[in-house]
Amino acid sequence: MRYALKVQYIGKNYAGSQIQFENGEPIKEPTIQGELEKAISTLIFGDTENINRQFKTVFSGRTDKGVNAKGQVVHFDTEKTIVASDFLYHLNEILPEDISVSEIREVDKSFHAQKSAKRRYYRFEFINRRCKNAYDRDLMRVKYPISIERMQKSLNYLLGEHDFSSFKSSGTLNPSTVCFIEKAEVQKQGDKVIIDIVGNRFLYNMVRTIVGTLLEIEGHNLQPEHMKEVLEAKDRRKAGQTVSPYGLTLIEVTY
Repeated sequence: MRYALKVQYIGKNYAGSQIQFENGEPIKEPTIQGELEKAISTLIFGDTENINRQFKTVFSGRTDKGVNAKGQVVHFDTEKTIVASDFLYHLNEILPEDISVSEIREVDKSFHAQKSAKRRYYRFEFINRRCKNAYDRDLMRVKYPISIERMQKSLNYLLGEHDFSSFKSSGTLNPSTVCFIEKAEVQKQGDKVIIDIVGNRFLYNMVRTIVGTLLEIEGHNLQPEHMKEVLEAKDRRKAGQTVSPYGLTLIEVTY
């Protein structure tokens, strides 16, 4: 049987969502996947000895250290029947305080958390204020004034299907660089700037590099058309810096 989970987490204390390997051995830094597999294995097998031998979770996509999730989707297979309500309760009792599961449901064997996904919705938040505030926590603070109207014009150039090579970090394993962006919007609520981007897929660090390019345009008073020039260049050196992962959240994955 195959089960799908909807997972939330705060990524600050983890080395990303996926278990990392070096020379064939898992790195000892904690990951969301590692904690989730330990918890599920404890419930299903009564211990954690079966994780590497029989048990594996599949995530809808990888998130880096510091990136949060409200709607990460994960699937796993087991021969044991699960009572969803009891399993959900006990799973959350075992998991660390910064990881939770809000849903569990049985799915068809053809369902794949990553390959079946139709769109992914990311949100990036940062503070636009000169002075710090203790409640800003880990959010990036941009001290110079920005224009929401200009930023929206820049984002509009990303809509549709394009080759996003300019926004791809070197760690991208998938050679395909074409993505379809159906929504890219920015708004300001008080001192907080919120950028929502929805697409069928995203390259490694793509959202953070898009934000870095937006800030380069604003910080150097470039024209919004600069975003179009960067996109068409298909050259990572033309884009802005990859900004901090803090403030980036995977909001939802739809199928």
